[in-house]
Amino acid sequence: MFVGIMLLILPPIFLASSLGRIKGGNIIFYFLWFWSRTWFPLVGMRVKRIYKCERTKTPCIYVVNHRSYLDAALAVGVMRLPFRPLGKVELEKVPLFGFIYKKSVVPVDRSNAKARSRSVREMISTLKHGVSILIFPEGTTNESNKPLQSFHNGAFRIAIETQTPICPVLYLDNGVRLPHTSLFNINPGRCRVVYLPPVEVKGLTMDDLPSLKQQVFDIMEEELLSWK
Repeated sequence: MFVGIMLLILPPIFLASSLGRIKGGNIIFYFLWFWSRTWFPLVGMRVKRIYKCERTKTPCIYVVNHRSYLDAALAVGVMRLPFRPLGKVELEKVPLFGFIYKKSVVPVDRSNAKARSRSVREMISTLKHGVSILIFPEGTTNESNKPLQSFHNGAFRIAIETQTPICPVLYLDNGVRLPHTSLFNINPGRCRVVYLPPVEVKGLTMDDLPSLKQQVFDIMEEELLSWK
């Protein structure tokens, strides 16, 4: 079903990609929204949104915990459009899916310093065009028994540099619905998404980066533990 829906939306995504990185990318995300909103019910996963704040209407930096390959598929169905996620460059090599992936994310090669800098510049440019970005600050899937792994600096550096608020979001059940051990261990059930109040960064400087990162980490960790 996942592949079938992908093949259905591939032709219009191909056409939209010719309209440019911002306009074309925004159109592509509405097709991805359809993909997500169709696939989740078909495989028996019920998405529930829990808002602990007002819905944001301005560009922001979403920071989300990362437990499963399912996280990216859920994001395009539940985050306010348009936005761009930061994603691993390696997935661009996947046949067919790689084309969609390349047109819908800001790719990053974490092993290359120049590539990382280029990705940061692209994310900053994306924010300046009024498009939100989404980052998994843990950097990789959390396979530990802890609620969160330590955060990287990227999201918080961009937030301070662009004075863009950070919006923490939690995916509570994805690690159970699709464990990281296999792409074929899908379990029907609920997928809860918790939207936490934004963290303002107005007036902060790079000297405040460590404390900002710790503040967001503590907020997300405390909330995750409250749902145990």
